[in-house]
Amino acid sequence: MNDENKMGEKIARINELYRKSKAEGLTEEEKKEQAALRSEYIANVRANLRGQLDHIDIQEKDGSITNLGEKYGKKRTH
Repeated sequence: MNDENKMGEKIARINELYRKSKAEGLTEEEKKEQAALRSEYIANVRANLRGQLDHIDIQEKDGSITNLGEKYGKKRTH
């Protein structure tokens, strides 16, 4: 199973837990699972966004090209 399928299953589980939380509430174990899945999902979104941003080139006013990944990618503070 590839990463995309795994993430799809995790998103489905996040949604399932959300619906259950609204309908009947969650157990403490389910709340912990929901928090862990959400954290993993957010980390995945951030990594994908970082990957996209690292491949963006900006043409400066003087005509030179600046790659944002090379300029800012190494300065991660998180």
